[in-house]
Amino acid sequence: MTGFIGLGIMGKPMAENLLKAGYPLMVYDLNEEAVNALCRLGAKAGTPAEIGKCCQQIFTILPNGGVVKEVLFGEDGAACAMKAGTIVCDMSSVTPAESQYCQNQLKERGIRFVDAPVSGGEPGAVQGTLAFMAGGREEDILALTPYFDVMGTSVVRIGDVGSGSVAKLANQVIVNMTIASVSEAFVLAVKAGADPEKVFQAIRGGLAGSAVLEAKIPMILERNFRPGGKLSINHKDIKNVLAAAHEMDVPMPFTSQLFEVMQTLKVGGHMDEDHGGIVQYFEALAKTRVCKKKEKQESS
Repeated sequence: MTGFIGLGIMGKPMAENLLKAGYPLMVYDLNEEAVNALCRLGAKAGTPAEIGKCCQQIFTILPNGGVVKEVLFGEDGAACAMKAGTIVCDMSSVTPAESQYCQNQLKERGIRFVDAPVSGGEPGAVQGTLAFMAGGREEDILALTPYFDVMGTSVVRIGDVGSGSVAKLANQVIVNMTIASVSEAFVLAVKAGADPEKVFQAIRGGLAGSAVLEAKIPMILERNFRPGGKLSINHKDIKNVLAAAHEMDVPMPFTSQLFEVMQTLKVGGHMDEDHGGIVQYFEALAKTRVCKKKEKQESS
């Protein structure tokens, strides 16, 4: 039996793919509707402690490191009932220090730990095309690879526990900074009177083309900010980036400014939207709306 804790935007489709591949799952989430949906597909519901007792491999994908610690080590947490030899794989976006804390706590009980955050957003979770950035012992990552192969298309061992979380932080800087750059550029184009759809077609095949451009510009043009990657989660990740960077005396001036952009969007009530909604910060500055040409682009 395999445990899966966390059935949010990412976790639910990832768990569904494991069920479809024939893996028996015991699942937990505070959202009973999500749990019931998985049970209708053949999963079994359980508390964290029950999952710890019954499962040999346990996957977690949760909002932040504090929630991961609570689920594992809190009252009736999963770790209290785990047997020696169990593998815990945390796929959440957390700090390297939080991953190492989990490893140290579990190691004392003879439990193995891998940090393997993902990239690919909700579409990747649904399609089973996620990229896993793994930190941990090579033999533990190999033991989990059949599961990774169902949920994604690539897994790379970065190094020891914590290194997967480092790679994820770097990933989040690049992704969110690119969204901000794309947003700023398209606001400029629209303000100048250009058709943003034609600008997109013109640049997508050149050096400015990227997975971020392909994923986010169609959403922005449709004004579709339904979250595939919530701004709140990315805001938290960028905060973690700066905390880790400051501990290592790594100046990150652009990322610091990005955090303030996100903070402004938080004040404006946009945290439950997709991180493609970063464009709204630049739109407000220029009083311009990036959308299909047939829609009104100038805002009052």
